[in-house]
Amino acid sequence: MAKDSPATKEAKKAAKQARKAQSKERRQQMWQAFQMQRKEDKALIPIMLGVLVVCTAAFALFGKFVFGGLWFMLVLGLLVGVLGAFIVFGRRVSRTVYKKAEGQPGAAGWALSNMRGQWRVQQAVTGTSHLDAVHRVIGKPGVILIGEGSASRVKPLLSQEKKKAARVVGDTPIYEIIVGNGDGEVPLGKLERHLRKLPGNIDRKRMEALDGRLSALKSKGAAGPAMPKGPMPQGAKMRGTQRTARRRAG
Repeated sequence: MAKDSPATKEAKKAAKQARKAQSKERRQQMWQAFQMQRKEDKALIPIMLGVLVVCTAAFALFGKFVFGGLWFMLVLGLLVGVLGAFIVFGRRVSRTVYKKAEGQPGAAGWALSNMRGQWRVQQAVTGTSHLDAVHRVIGKPGVILIGEGSASRVKPLLSQEKKKAARVVGDTPIYEIIVGNGDGEVPLGKLERHLRKLPGNIDRKRMEALDGRLSALKSKGAAGPAMPKGPMPQGAKMRGTQRTARRRAG
């Protein structure tokens, strides 16, 4: 069996050190996020402990009365309880971050840029000097135009952008959404869930073609006012923590 060359050994060593550094950084992020959330969310620890205890007790009782054994199911219940506590933690952190971001200019664009899955997001394709903005998302539902800001100013922007997009997207559905807490609007914290509930109408190949056409359309038009690429709410850096919690939960 051939031995690794010195260069290969160095590369493996560097990769191992990089993985250790990333793991350490994720743990630090988790701990910092936990400390921040714990100070603001007094119910966090009791709920996490409750999930842990309930899951452990339920599995232990199930193992005792069904299988006649206790310790194996007790350990399994403990692992499930830890997993459940992580899920609760991740969701409550996410809720806090969205709550702080709500109402800030660029909040919708920031939320869209953090969505999981095959979404093509173009922030602030048009906007106003009042920091109202329209963001464009291409996904399996089709083309989705998302406005944030004053509804009276955003609606005309959405209408204009829809007319522009309609010229190049053919029969692809175009959806219009306004982010906010008013009648007919979608709250920031429910935006991703709302998009995922839309029906699937096009495939990935069609998405890529539309992305190219609409990007070309944008490049031909005049540049709009500079828009914030997302809010900077306190705790916004928890984004990495949320991903870590979801990764561990998976």
